[in-house]
Parts: sequence; C-alpha cells; structure tokens
Amino acid sequence: MRVEIVLDVPCVWSYFAFTRFERVAERFRARGGVLDVGFLPYRLAPDATVEGEPKTEVLRRAFGDGTSDAIAGITAKAAEEGLTFRHEGAVMSNTFDAHRLIAVASAHGRGEAMVERLFRAHHTDALNVADPATLRSLAAEIGVPWSDGAAAGETRAALERVRASGVRGVPVFLIGGRPPLAGAQSEEALAAELEMAALAQVE
Repeated sequence: MRVEIVLDVPCVWSYFAFTRFERVAERFRARGGVLDVGFLPYRLAPDATVEGEPKTEVLRRAFGDGTSDAIAGITAKAAEEGLTFRHEGAVMSNTFDAHRLIAVASAHGRGEAMVERLFRAHHTDALNVADPATLRSLAAEIGVPWSDGAAAGETRAALERVRASGVRGVPVFLIGGRPPLAGAQSEEALAAELEMAALAQVE
C-alpha cells in the first residue's frame, strides 16, 4: 500500500506526525502488512537562505512576548512523544537540499531513515540542514550516495505538484488513495486510516 507524507523538516508538527506514523507502521508491518512510504516536499520558509537564522528569532516574530512559553510548551510536548527538542541552537534555513536528500534516499530504499535523521538533526542536534557539509555527513551516516544537484529537478517538480494540489500547511498524509489526512494526527487516527485503506484494497 502506498503512503505519501507531505512534510518539512523544521515543522514540529510534521516531526510529531511522522514519529506517530512510524510507530503505527511498525505494528502494521509486524502483522504482515506491506507499506511503500514516500515523501513529498513542502517548504515553510521558501525564501530562507542556506545560512539561515536562529530559529528562536523566527519564533519571536511569530509569538512575540509569548515566545519563551511557546518554546517551553512545544519542548514539553516533544518529550511526551519521546523526542528531545533544543530550539535554542536550531537554525531556520532553506530546506530545498534537505528535500533533495530525502528524494535520493527514497530512491535507495532509505527514505524513512533519512527523514528521521533530518528531523533529529534539526530539532535535537541543532544542525543546519541546508549546509552542504552537514547533508554530506548525514547522507553518509544513513548510507546514501550524495552529490550536488542530485534529484533537483524531481524535487522542484514535487514542490510544484504539492503547491498545485492546494496544500498550504503540513503534515498531510495520502494513504492508499484515500482523501488527504491533514495535521498531526494521533496514532489511533493513523492506524484507523491504514486499516480502512487496506480493507478498501481487498474489496
């Protein structure tokens, strides 16, 4: 069964949703289910530079005086998901090349592992996921060949496909041809969607 997830690396809700989906997918696969998981790119900040800027500055523009409370709240929420967030050192940068790396990794059957590592790189390790040296290191860590310009055309086409589809926020799940499921869904909702899609394919 084909599953596509529209996401962006700096998006905390994409990270939460992906983490929940991976738990659900593990249980689904353990029962003999087969999932072909792909990823579609979305950029929260398409005009961001490769060098980026401190994520706390981006959040300060969004939340103003409530920034500290917002960071504390999302950090606590992450801990509930079993994740560690370190916003203080994070860099908000252009994610086009990170999405290229996901496309290359997916072509080598390592898409899910690459997405998880990029999320962790940004949210936990405070690495700039637009930095070429960082991307080379992460690619090597996951065992994915990497070169400048790899999958660039494919990534641009996918970004246009997502834009044309009307997606204006992430995450979005496209599961087995069913209607899009938007937002950071619970594990229960994702599991139910997988089961309904699986039943529809049997009928």
